Amino acid sequence: MIRLFKVKEKQRELAENANGASPVKKQSAGELRLHRDISELNLAKTCSISFPNGKDDLMNFEVTIRPDEGYYSGGTFSFTFQVAPIYPHEAPKVKCKTKVYHPNIDLEGNVCLNILREDWKPVLNINTVIYGLYHLFTEPNYEDPLNHDAAAVLRDNPKMFESNVKRAMAGGYVGQTIFPRCM
Repeated sequence: MIRLFKVKEKQRELAENANGASPVKKQSAGELRLHRDISELNLAKTCSISFPNGKDDLMNFEVTIRPDEGYYSGGTFSFTFQVAPIYPHEAPKVKCKTKVYHPNIDLEGNVCLNILREDWKPVLNINTVIYGLYHLFTEPNYEDPLNHDAAAVLRDNPKMFESNVKRAMAGGYVGQTIFPRCM
Protein backbone atom coordinates (compact mmCIF):
# COMPACT_ATOMS: atom_id res chain seq x y z
CA MET A 1 0.00 0.00 0.00
CA ILE A 2 2.76 2.45 0.94
CA ARG A 3 4.56 1.62 -2.28
CA LEU A 4 1.48 2.51 -4.27
CA PHE A 5 1.47 6.03 -2.81
CA LYS A 6 5.16 6.46 -3.63
CA VAL A 7 4.56 5.33 -7.21
CA LYS A 8 1.60 7.71 -7.57
CA GLU A 9 3.64 10.59 -6.12
CA LYS A 10 6.53 9.86 -8.50
CA GLN A 11 4.13 9.76 -11.47
CA ARG A 12 2.67 13.11 -10.46
CA GLU A 13 6.14 14.67 -10.19
CA LEU A 14 7.13 13.31 -13.60
CA ALA A 15 3.92 14.64 -15.15
CA GLU A 16 4.51 18.10 -13.63
CA ASN A 17 8.10 18.16 -14.85
CA ALA A 18 7.03 17.05 -18.32
CA ASN A 19 4.59 19.96 -18.44
CA GLY A 20 7.38 22.40 -17.64
CA ALA A 21 6.06 23.14 -14.19
CA SER A 22 8.49 23.07 -11.33
CA PRO A 23 7.77 20.64 -8.51
CA VAL A 24 5.44 22.11 -5.91
CA LYS A 25 7.24 22.99 -2.68
CA LYS A 26 5.32 21.79 0.33
CA GLN A 27 4.85 24.43 3.03
CA SER A 28 5.78 23.62 6.61
CA ALA A 29 3.21 24.01 9.38
CA GLY A 30 5.15 27.08 10.52
CA GLU A 31 4.88 28.68 7.07
CA LEU A 32 1.15 28.00 6.96
CA ARG A 33 0.63 29.52 10.41
CA LEU A 34 2.82 32.52 9.58
CA HIS A 35 0.89 33.07 6.34
CA ARG A 36 -2.32 33.16 8.39
CA ASP A 37 -0.79 35.50 10.99
CA ILE A 38 0.39 37.92 8.32
CA SER A 39 -2.93 37.87 6.47
CA GLU A 40 -4.69 38.69 9.77
CA LEU A 41 -2.32 41.50 10.81
CA ASN A 42 -4.01 44.50 12.33
CA LEU A 43 -1.16 47.00 12.37
CA ALA A 44 -1.41 50.47 13.82
CA LYS A 45 -0.77 53.30 11.36
CA THR A 46 2.64 53.74 13.02
CA CYS A 47 3.80 50.24 12.00
CA SER A 48 4.53 48.66 8.62
CA ILE A 49 5.80 45.32 7.32
CA SER A 50 7.96 44.57 4.28
CA PHE A 51 9.48 41.50 2.65
CA PRO A 52 12.99 42.41 1.39
CA ASN A 53 13.49 38.92 -0.10
CA GLY A 54 10.08 38.99 -1.81
CA LYS A 55 6.73 37.50 -0.83
CA ASP A 56 8.09 33.97 -1.47
CA ASP A 57 10.20 34.24 1.69
CA LEU A 58 7.60 34.83 4.39
CA MET A 59 9.90 33.48 7.10
CA ASN A 60 12.17 36.56 6.92
CA PHE A 61 10.67 40.03 6.98
CA GLU A 62 11.10 43.51 8.40
CA VAL A 63 8.86 45.64 10.56
CA THR A 64 9.21 49.41 10.85
CA ILE A 65 7.85 51.22 13.89
CA ARG A 66 7.33 54.99 14.02
CA PRO A 67 6.16 55.85 17.55
CA ASP A 68 3.80 58.82 17.77
CA GLU A 69 4.04 59.22 21.55
CA GLY A 70 6.56 58.91 24.35
CA TYR A 71 10.33 59.47 24.42
CA TYR A 72 10.82 58.01 20.93
CA SER A 73 8.06 59.97 19.16
CA GLY A 74 9.13 60.93 15.64
CA GLY A 75 11.76 58.19 15.32
CA THR A 76 11.84 55.34 12.81
CA PHE A 77 13.03 51.94 14.00
CA SER A 78 13.45 48.83 11.85
CA PHE A 79 13.40 45.24 13.05
CA THR A 80 14.23 42.00 11.28
CA PHE A 81 12.14 38.92 11.99
CA GLN A 82 13.42 35.39 11.37
CA VAL A 83 10.78 32.75 11.86
CA ALA A 84 11.71 29.09 12.35
CA PRO A 85 9.88 26.30 10.48
CA ILE A 86 8.58 25.07 13.85
CA TYR A 87 6.77 28.39 14.51
CA PRO A 88 4.59 28.91 16.58
CA HIS A 89 6.28 26.45 18.93
CA GLU A 90 9.33 28.68 18.90
CA ALA A 91 9.25 32.47 19.11
CA PRO A 92 10.49 34.47 16.12
CA LYS A 93 14.03 35.85 16.34
CA VAL A 94 13.80 39.64 16.35
CA LYS A 95 16.68 42.10 15.97
CA CYS A 96 16.61 45.89 15.87
CA LYS A 97 18.45 47.14 12.76
CA THR A 98 18.41 50.73 14.02
CA LYS A 99 21.06 51.53 16.61
CA VAL A 100 19.03 53.03 19.44
CA TYR A 101 19.57 54.33 22.97
CA HIS A 102 17.03 52.19 24.80
CA PRO A 103 17.04 50.22 28.07
CA ASN A 104 15.48 47.13 26.44
CA ILE A 105 17.53 47.08 23.21
CA ASP A 106 21.30 46.72 23.30
CA LEU A 107 23.74 48.33 20.87
CA GLU A 108 23.93 45.09 18.82
CA GLY A 109 20.16 45.15 18.25
CA ASN A 110 19.14 42.40 20.67
CA VAL A 111 15.66 42.97 22.05
CA CYS A 112 14.53 42.24 25.60
CA LEU A 113 10.83 41.47 25.33
CA ASN A 114 9.42 38.77 27.60
CA ILE A 115 7.13 37.29 24.93
CA LEU A 116 10.19 36.62 22.76
CA ARG A 117 11.76 34.56 25.53
CA GLU A 118 10.29 32.85 28.58
CA ASP A 119 6.71 34.04 28.11
CA TRP A 120 6.35 32.87 24.50
CA LYS A 121 3.36 30.60 23.93
CA PRO A 122 2.13 29.13 20.62
CA VAL A 123 -1.17 31.05 20.98
CA LEU A 124 0.78 34.31 20.52
CA ASN A 125 1.30 35.62 17.01
CA ILE A 126 3.26 38.15 14.95
CA ASN A 127 0.69 40.86 15.68
CA THR A 128 1.32 40.40 19.42
CA VAL A 129 5.09 40.70 18.93
CA ILE A 130 4.75 43.90 16.87
CA TYR A 131 2.50 45.47 19.51
CA GLY A 132 5.00 44.39 22.18
CA LEU A 133 7.81 46.13 20.27
CA TYR A 134 5.68 49.26 19.86
CA HIS A 135 4.99 49.19 23.61
CA LEU A 136 8.76 49.16 24.31
CA PHE A 137 8.96 52.57 22.62
CA THR A 138 5.95 54.08 24.34
CA GLU A 139 6.87 52.71 27.78
CA PRO A 140 10.51 51.57 28.09
CA ASN A 141 11.13 49.24 31.02
CA TYR A 142 14.18 49.90 33.21
CA GLU A 143 13.48 46.84 35.40
CA ASP A 144 14.54 44.25 32.79
CA PRO A 145 17.31 45.96 30.79
CA LEU A 146 19.79 44.94 28.13
CA ASN A 147 21.35 48.41 28.11
CA HIS A 148 22.00 48.88 31.84
CA ASP A 149 23.34 52.44 31.46
CA ALA A 150 20.18 53.64 29.69
CA ALA A 151 18.03 51.83 32.27
CA ALA A 152 19.84 53.51 35.18
CA VAL A 153 19.40 56.96 33.62
CA LEU A 154 15.69 56.30 32.95
CA ARG A 155 15.17 55.13 36.54
CA ASP A 156 17.21 57.87 38.24
CA ASN A 157 16.78 60.89 35.96
CA PRO A 158 13.93 60.68 33.40
CA LYS A 159 14.60 64.22 32.12
CA MET A 160 18.21 63.34 31.32
CA PHE A 161 17.01 60.09 29.70
CA GLU A 162 14.68 62.09 27.47
CA SER A 163 17.54 64.41 26.51
CA ASN A 164 19.79 61.43 25.72
CA VAL A 165 17.08 59.82 23.56
CA LYS A 166 16.55 63.06 21.58
CA ARG A 167 20.33 63.48 21.10
CA ALA A 168 20.72 59.86 19.96
CA MET A 169 17.75 60.06 17.58
CA ALA A 170 19.16 63.28 16.07
CA GLY A 171 22.41 61.46 15.26
CA GLY A 172 24.56 62.50 18.21
CA TYR A 173 26.69 61.00 20.93
CA VAL A 174 25.47 59.60 24.22
CA GLY A 175 28.56 58.98 26.33
CA GLN A 176 31.16 57.40 24.01
CA THR A 177 28.59 55.99 21.58
CA ILE A 178 27.46 57.73 18.41
CA PHE A 179 24.01 56.97 17.07
CA PRO A 180 22.80 57.36 13.48
CA ARG A 181 19.99 59.80 12.83
CA CYS A 182 16.63 58.01 12.93
CA MET A 183 14.16 60.91 12.83
